[in-house]
Amino acid sequence: MFAGSGARDGLRSRQIPFHETAMNGAGKYAPSQGVEKYLRLLREVGPVESRKRYRIGIIPGDGIGRDVVRAARMVLEALADISPFSLDLVDLDAGAAAVARYGNPFPTELAEEIKKTDAVLFGAAGPPHTEKILHGFKRGFDLYAKVCPIRSFPGTSPLHPQADLVLIRENTEGLYGMGGYSEGDRHVSLRVFTTRGMEKIIRFAFEWALKKGRRKVTFTHKAGALPHTDEPMRQLFRQISQEYPGLEAEEMMIDACAMEIVMKPERLDVVLAENANGDILSDVGAGIMGGLGLAYSGNVGDTMAVFEPIHGTAPKHADRNIVNPIAAIMAGQMLFDHLGEAAAAARITQAVAEVLAEGKVRTYDLGGTSSTTEVAAAIAEKMVRPGRAG
Repeated sequence: MFAGSGARDGLRSRQIPFHETAMNGAGKYAPSQGVEKYLRLLREVGPVESRKRYRIGIIPGDGIGRDVVRAARMVLEALADISPFSLDLVDLDAGAAAVARYGNPFPTELAEEIKKTDAVLFGAAGPPHTEKILHGFKRGFDLYAKVCPIRSFPGTSPLHPQADLVLIRENTEGLYGMGGYSEGDRHVSLRVFTTRGMEKIIRFAFEWALKKGRRKVTFTHKAGALPHTDEPMRQLFRQISQEYPGLEAEEMMIDACAMEIVMKPERLDVVLAENANGDILSDVGAGIMGGLGLAYSGNVGDTMAVFEPIHGTAPKHADRNIVNPIAAIMAGQMLFDHLGEAAAAARITQAVAEVLAEGKVRTYDLGGTSSTTEVAAAIAEKMVRPGRAG
């Protein structure tokens, strides 16, 4: 495996690591045309003196998580070779691979390795390991905020080409706390909010809006129907909003907000939702963007962050090198933005937009025939040679 400016040592080797391969017609893995172009590209790029080094955990997870993280890794490696920093990309196992190695989909060994990283890029979690993996990330590292950009890309036929809002979802409480019971004909899942948890996510939303130059935070709720959870959170939102006079604070019923995202997303800026409602709204947002292959997110805490596409494992498409890697690549963009590398993040965004706008290299879900790795290679080339066709 190779990473950062040390990539060229790996490039000189005749052996191609698994993450640089694609399945051929005979069911064998071999270098794809897109990957070969990417490798040639890195050979041509001269070394960049590193001023800073980041340790990034790379966790494919299950299903198509392997495909999209492999592609995203290509982009990260190419970016590191033209940036004033280097990357130490650390391969880690979660899901089926971790069960095979440790007997646990999210073992203690994985948690300890994550603690040594600056951030993590994750692929996908699926049955039967979904809850254990997500619990390991979110609860294990108190990743209490999930940030989901809802932004349309050119050349993707989105419902709203100008959509540009951000959903901030509480990530550790509510219905997804996994508390509940069954007794006779009563089956109960508990929807538990804590004052501490509510305050943390509300402040996070306002602080994030300030940092990113946003103008408004919209709190979503069903306070009338849920007086013991949503009403206290609404009151706390009103109270905390007074500390941010430069931002507009708005309240909206969650169902009305879902309709607004579909019909008039330009009215929204930063949308704040509790856990389950935010989960639903993120897929609504993916719908107006053009599909789950374009929707990405970051799970953020005070000391750790994990970035991922919002799609699942799609087992029937796994290891076929056909799925759209844009969401995973843009999760990498969020990762760099989180690390304070704004120029690197902007370079990824621009390259993705250019490749999509040209329409020459795209996966089947966007009407094309390109492979997962061919899309990644085209984006990597755009970063190094802006304006050139992929």
